[in-house]
Amino acid sequence: MRAVKRRDVLRGAAALAAAGTVVLTLRPARATPEKTAEVMGKLIGGKTAKEGRVTLTMPQIAENGNTVPLTVSVESPMTEKDYVKAVHILADGNPEPAVATFGFTPQIGKAEISTRMRMAKTQNIWAVAEMSDGSAWMTKTEVKVTIGGCGG
Repeated sequence: MRAVKRRDVLRGAAALAAAGTVVLTLRPARATPEKTAEVMGKLIGGKTAKEGRVTLTMPQIAENGNTVPLTVSVESPMTEKDYVKAVHILADGNPEPAVATFGFTPQIGKAEISTRMRMAKTQNIWAVAEMSDGSAWMTKTEVKVTIGGCGG
């Protein structure tokens, strides 16, 4: 058995660093509207989301993409028979289109969330609600970003 030399360890570390650089270089740079629609379809089980019932409140212009506030509310009585099961947030210009998913139950009483998100550049933000009756509703809005929050 051959003893491992310091030179061998350094060669291995250099090879790993080079391989990591190649992997990072091959990573897809951005989501696209088509990729966002594909991810949305997977999230809601292949259903077609209709426009309406969902309100997405965001600034039209975000000077700093590192922390952009958003509020999503869904028209729903939030009863045992009719409630919002989930709200998905998607972005078609970030590195990954799926931003967040929030689960709801009738006991919550109100289908509304507020949070902040990072945005790489000017893009459309989608809010999609899955209802207990199997329907899906959505809205989207464009937010202009002055300074990107994802290294952009």
